[in-house]
Amino acid sequence: MTALSVRGLTHAYAGTPVLRAVDLDVQPGQVVAVVGPSGAGKTTLFRCLTRLVRADAGVLEVFGADLQQLEGSALRDARRELGLVFQSYNLVRRLSALQNVLVGRLADVPAWRVVLRRFPVAEQDLAARCLDQVGLLAFAHTRADRLSGGQQQRVAIARVLASRARVVLADEPVASLDPASASAVLAALRSLATDHGKAVVCSLHQVDLVAGFADRVVGLRDGRVVLDLPADRFDAATARDLYSRTPERTSA
Repeated sequence: MTALSVRGLTHAYAGTPVLRAVDLDVQPGQVVAVVGPSGAGKTTLFRCLTRLVRADAGVLEVFGADLQQLEGSALRDARRELGLVFQSYNLVRRLSALQNVLVGRLADVPAWRVVLRRFPVAEQDLAARCLDQVGLLAFAHTRADRLSGGQQQRVAIARVLASRARVVLADEPVASLDPASASAVLAALRSLATDHGKAVVCSLHQVDLVAGFADRVVGLRDGRVVLDLPADRFDAATARDLYSRTPERTSA
């Protein structure tokens, strides 16, 4: 089954169209990079994909469940399939890396355990394994605010891994990182797809990072999908075309 299927997703702010009939399919184990100039609609697309904003029209299916049509507990249950990685990390700064990963287990652990930070040993072992998989087991008991930006972002990825979400949405996860840290974060995201079979959708501003990371590249401009290509066909000329003018839609 397709992990994420979007058809005709449309949204406007104050009457101004921001997304215009966007179509997108992502399979389990696949990494899709979403690129495009500022104002192309990337952030709005991600807000709609997470149902932080409800699109004005269209279909948004996550493993067959249309999130556009769900509300209340049904929506909360469906959204458990979505793991979110933000540019700002969204960690609890005074908690350790391990405790931040355990927050990803909130949907499966009684709330009182989260409040008192009394997690079963099995849950702590799971969180430790997730940290190990992003190369941060040695920092398990380090406060989040004492980690570098790249390390904090990898803790956020470990938290998604612990949540067992099957679709990962990463909105500009490396925008504020240096090249070495960005490479480590993208490698951790790539591993979610390659090693764990998750569908990963990642918006990137730095197009030079696409090679070796994504399987496909989807280009947005003026709220429209104007290219959808295998990553190895997204060359410098295609990138210049996307960022310099409105190209004809290109597909595989």
